[in-house]
Amino acid sequence: MLSAGEIKQSLGNYAAQLIQPDTIIGIGTGSTAEYFIRALARRVQEGLKCSCVPTSRTTKALAEELGISLTTLNEVSKIDMDIDGADEIDPQCCLIKGGGGALLQEKMVAAASYQLIIIADSSKLVNQLGKFPLPVEVIPYGWKQVQRNIIAANNISVQLRLKDASPFVTDHGHYILDCSFTSIKNPEQLSRELNNIPGVVENGLFIQMAHSVIIGFEDGRIETIGG
Repeated sequence: MLSAGEIKQSLGNYAAQLIQPDTIIGIGTGSTAEYFIRALARRVQEGLKCSCVPTSRTTKALAEELGISLTTLNEVSKIDMDIDGADEIDPQCCLIKGGGGALLQEKMVAAASYQLIIIADSSKLVNQLGKFPLPVEVIPYGWKQVQRNIIAANNISVQLRLKDASPFVTDHGHYILDCSFTSIKNPEQLSRELNNIPGVVENGLFIQMAHSVIIGFEDGRIETIGG
């Protein structure tokens, strides 16, 4: 049986082979995406030409270190393919993302892409979204008001994400509220309701955005859902 790291490495290698020459690629954030970035860098060293749009400062720094050519979302009209991970995936390929704190740029890059390809191990598959706390990115000014609004509307626990005993701060200077819904029966409706709260920047529900999901299993199998 493969370890979690071996599964992610296998997925990264698999996804890197999907990249065609002279394309613009979105590169995600997180541990699984990192394996893809490293595998893509090896292809670049072998002669593959592509340009990548990173979804976080962390991803940008890694790609630069590995010699991958980068561009920005403002400099491209469309992204050919976006490769990213996910925290939860339901049977309709709806996702929860944002565990790494980069959900805003991840969603912007995904929305600008012809294809969003998710790579994840089988533990991320769920029958219904919600067990993983839903990240909601908020403006620091008045974040407690947003927290109260979400709690009042849903009767759930909502925690400010911390790092080293201080609020976790995103690349754009925002905070993240982790919302323990347990079960999300209508992701599309919830996404609209959350984004309508003043002070909410974006939420981690990615609905009808994934073109396909590539799943790795402990026995070495790789299967594709959708697409």
